[in-house]
Amino acid sequence: MNPIKAFYCRTVQFVLRAALPVLPYREPEIFRSCAELSTVFTKKHIQQVLIVTDEGIVRSGIAGQLEAALDECGVSYTVYSETRPNPTVDNLESALWLYRRDNCQALIAIGGGSSMDCAKAVGARIARPRTPLGKLKGTLRILHKLPTLIAIPTTAGTGSETTLAAVITDSEKKHKYVMNDFVLIPRYAVLDASLTCSLPPHLTSTTGMDALTHAVEAYIGRSTTRLTREKALEATRLVFENVETAYRDGQNMEARANMLTAAYAAGVAFTRSYVGYIHAVAHSLGGQYNIPHGLANAVIMPYVLESYGPCIHGKLHELGIAAGVCTAEESDEIASAKFIQAIRNLNARMNIPAHLEGIQEADIPVMAAHAEKEANPLYPVPRLMTKAELEGFYRQVAAVKEVRHGKQAS
Repeated sequence: MNPIKAFYCRTVQFVLRAALPVLPYREPEIFRSCAELSTVFTKKHIQQVLIVTDEGIVRSGIAGQLEAALDECGVSYTVYSETRPNPTVDNLESALWLYRRDNCQALIAIGGGSSMDCAKAVGARIARPRTPLGKLKGTLRILHKLPTLIAIPTTAGTGSETTLAAVITDSEKKHKYVMNDFVLIPRYAVLDASLTCSLPPHLTSTTGMDALTHAVEAYIGRSTTRLTREKALEATRLVFENVETAYRDGQNMEARANMLTAAYAAGVAFTRSYVGYIHAVAHSLGGQYNIPHGLANAVIMPYVLESYGPCIHGKLHELGIAAGVCTAEESDEIASAKFIQAIRNLNARMNIPAHLEGIQEADIPVMAAHAEKEANPLYPVPRLMTKAELEGFYRQVAAVKEVRHGKQAS
């Protein structure tokens, strides 16, 4: 990266880090069951809500627990259940139409990060009704209070119940709109492990690795605080201790509860300390090919961590100790290599592939451009990278040899 741009990126990151103590970060008020939400509805005089979810949550009967709680409270509800794994502009607009049609007063997202992202985006459009989505992307572009937003995670990974981010996909342009604003942090969250028990193994594994990615990127970045470091280490420990158990035995309530705690802790960490190039690359893959975000993060993570080199060996050593895969006596270089290999091994044991199919060489420059624009200057990454460097990750993930002068390199 040329020195002028590098200086600009680091200056922006320095300013954001200096502002951390005064920025209006907050955490949602936590409940342990849907029934406890009655106090919120009474306090806020809420009589009609929009539930944002997906078809899988409805079919599994999980949404029925929330609906029963609403019926008990005498609160009417409308259900939008068409949310896709990477929520689209069409999802947003359809849910928004229902909210307005039925004069809803609050939003309840139940499901994974996709449902929460969709609900957050609906809230943003309600708060800024005259502003198109394209002008709400970026950082601090909403700046208006959202309707009451309640998040009920049924996966243990995204941490969206405590984050200020929302990502919406434009299917036509094959691009993702990333919004970051404090008003997007839900006011309330229900952390009930029983709601995650029906999550199938492949989603348990990839959402769990999503939580690990949040913790790792928050920890190795240059804008950490004591709180975010503690939360990232806690999340890393809990993921390594519990995700495989939850993957193999979905009814293990202790593992499920610990994974919810891990996802929440990682969400607190990366909301304040941000993420990095793993997420930027994953977002572009999701926008281009609709690859689930957790899966993309899990596959990409080892490649990006290796590419940073010695500048993160010490921090990976600390994460490795928390994960229980190395000791304090080992050198940073050896310990960091063990941690990265432990991630690969964990992926393999949970049948997460080392590569992603379907990535086309012709698409790589466009995706890399999106990733570079998303990450620079906002993400306080350990080492700044250019678009050309980011292109290499897509080729590694796709197992595509680098193309030079129109021919594959041998």
